[in-house]
Amino acid sequence: MLNIILFQPEIPQNTGNIGRTCVLTGSRLHLIKPLGFEISDKQIRRTGLDYWKEVDLEVHESWEDFKNKYPEAAVFAITTKGTQCYSDISYQDGDFVMFGRESAGLPEEIRNELAERLIRVPMLETSTRSLNLSNTAAIVAYEAMRQLKFPHMK
Repeated sequence: MLNIILFQPEIPQNTGNIGRTCVLTGSRLHLIKPLGFEISDKQIRRTGLDYWKEVDLEVHESWEDFKNKYPEAAVFAITTKGTQCYSDISYQDGDFVMFGRESAGLPEEIRNELAERLIRVPMLETSTRSLNLSNTAAIVAYEAMRQLKFPHMK
């Protein structure tokens, strides 16, 4: 199983879309508070459609709370400051892939903590900051699934 972590997500539509991706890839979704919306928010249910009730979801009070629960977790952090391409990583069953806030990405202290595991999705250099969060999560999730030979997928 792949684990997708959203660090302090702000936009319910992105979280709903990522939840849907998690359901269809057999991945677990981890949300690290504070959230920019209520999980019961109508927008998150709308974007997750009827899939939201099937999301394997864990909500963590903080990054520290997450680390205490998963002290041995292999966490890769997706960031535009990443030094490795997401497709060059050798994903293993149980890995965690973390995405930062839509407005600011991951805080510097977390990037420093995960310095050896910062990865990126290549993009042209433009004035656009980054790809949409839910698109990026799908790209990385499906690369991990491809490497794992699409387990339990038809």
